[in-house]
Amino acid sequence: MNTPLTPTLDRVAGPADLRSMNLGELSTLARELRQEVISVVSETGGHLGSSLGVVELTVALHAVFNTPFDKLVWDVSHQCYPHKILTGRRDRMHTLRQGGGLAGFCKRTESEFDPFGAGHSSTSISAALGFAVGRDMGLPTGDSIAVIGDGSISAGMAYEALNNAGHENRRLFVILNDNEMSIAPPVGAMSKYLSGLYADTPLGKLKDMAEDFEAALPGPIREGARRARQLVTGFPGGGTLFEELGFDYIGPIDGHDMSQLMAVMRAARARAAGPVLIHVCTVKGKGYRPAETAADKYHGVSKFDVVSGAQKKSKGNAPSYTSVFGQTLTDEAARESRVVAVTAAMPSGTGLNIMQDRFPARVFDVGIAEQHAVTFAGGMAASGLKPFCAIYSTFLQRGYDQLVHDVVLQKLPVRFAIDRAGLVGADGSTHAGAFDLSYLCCLPGLTVMAAGDEAELKHMVATAAAYDEGPIAFRYPRGEGLGVEMPERGEVLEIGKGRILREGSQVALLSLGAPLGDALKAAEALEARGISVTVADARFAKPMDTDLIAQLVAHHAALITIEHGSEGGFGAQVLHWLARTGRLDKGLAVRTMTLPDTFIEQASPAAMYAEAKLTADDIADTALSALGVAPAQFGTARA
Repeated sequence: MNTPLTPTLDRVAGPADLRSMNLGELSTLARELRQEVISVVSETGGHLGSSLGVVELTVALHAVFNTPFDKLVWDVSHQCYPHKILTGRRDRMHTLRQGGGLAGFCKRTESEFDPFGAGHSSTSISAALGFAVGRDMGLPTGDSIAVIGDGSISAGMAYEALNNAGHENRRLFVILNDNEMSIAPPVGAMSKYLSGLYADTPLGKLKDMAEDFEAALPGPIREGARRARQLVTGFPGGGTLFEELGFDYIGPIDGHDMSQLMAVMRAARARAAGPVLIHVCTVKGKGYRPAETAADKYHGVSKFDVVSGAQKKSKGNAPSYTSVFGQTLTDEAARESRVVAVTAAMPSGTGLNIMQDRFPARVFDVGIAEQHAVTFAGGMAASGLKPFCAIYSTFLQRGYDQLVHDVVLQKLPVRFAIDRAGLVGADGSTHAGAFDLSYLCCLPGLTVMAAGDEAELKHMVATAAAYDEGPIAFRYPRGEGLGVEMPERGEVLEIGKGRILREGSQVALLSLGAPLGDALKAAEALEARGISVTVADARFAKPMDTDLIAQLVAHHAALITIEHGSEGGFGAQVLHWLARTGRLDKGLAVRTMTLPDTFIEQASPAAMYAEAKLTADDIADTALSALGVAPAQFGTARA
């Protein structure tokens, strides 16, 4: 692949170099920067569409504001690739999202130009306000700028921050990056305001500095500005919601017109006394036709061919867990009209797009609003529906209070489909589903399952659909299944009952969920060395199959629990039960294999699990150690 010629970008060692450039040079820089992003992501994969959409905005912000003294906070920060290139990390961009390389999101430990880390949405305004308070209390920090998308600003946390910022009335800049699309098309009332851009009525009077800018708006932007104001009010002639909250509102402006961006940013910086919201309209995937025309605007891509845009995805032999869930739930919905589904802006990411295509009136995308999603599902369950709330493990953390009080406490039969359980690879620690077992297993009356393979996932969807006694959750990993034979229809499992896959006499491997494949490999390695092994699939983290555990304890010298979750999860539940029942008093060797008590940085999933010491070889070594056998006696388990 040919590297694009970038003579202007080559002059940039950091943002300070942008401040001596004229408007023409900045426009040229933006064009070269866009080509650089396309070139880099074609080799690494990553969040392309969102990064292409903010190229001009990124250039303008760094040219006007004095970063890193001024604090630039990117919401989610999946759009930060141009920012990273301009802030001294260009020579490392080829390591993006790889082991030991640059993170795919902003990260405080990576650069002083990343003042606040992210990965989840709707946090930027809160963080930027925090910096503003620090500045006003005499700490050495300058202006605070939050860049937030139209999808992210629909979440409740963003409104909480806007309300507080307006009340505080501190100098603060919020850039609303309106590209009319988050990962999926944004939904809700806020999006309805954003969706009617080209109206006929002229722009209403803006306050303060916005008045001077209005006359300079080009015709199409001036005529369409009413849509922007109705984004936040809905009442012709009224002030915007942001103005009601205490913000000065400026916009909308063309986020790809460098002259507009520079004029507005400079005026805002020179004249702002309190909080200001600047509404910037951009195109996700701007400047790269395959991204602009794709349904998802190339939100997240694998490596791709720059000329054709074709992504280089490896061909798998087994279906993905996500697709198995989506298809199985759709089949259940075809059989039972009360089955409905809820997602928080991730219909395709969770596989619910399959059901959405067939039963659009029964799939509810609530936008980036996990708290609302959980309680909304609770209300549907209370009405007699059978709601499946499909949310990534790491995103469900955001709705935990609602899960506890609004669902579990009331024993409402909400079905939680928890995708991305365990380590997830290139997205790193912000997206790793490490904690759901720990935060779910402590809740009274919540049934928790984990799929050991793709066929088990199909059974667990059927089990959840049939279960009406209370809330139930099932977790499953990202990526492909094990390639097992798939049943035509899922079976309803007996609640709280596991299964034995192979029987031995010396050591018992009790796996929960995704580690099952590695447990079976470890058993093969141990058997080859003369160690007799039982492998059991717990299936249920809660309620546990205590009859199965008692059997394993009674007939084996060692018990090893294995899970892709943090300490305090399934293994801890097993230990509590063994201690309560006195089974730890009899010399039993017990080992719990969990994710370590640290955040594991991005790499391939295999490399991440190797770092976590949860591979088949690690399981075999742990078993040998529990039996008091030195691995060296067998030439080590890794021989």
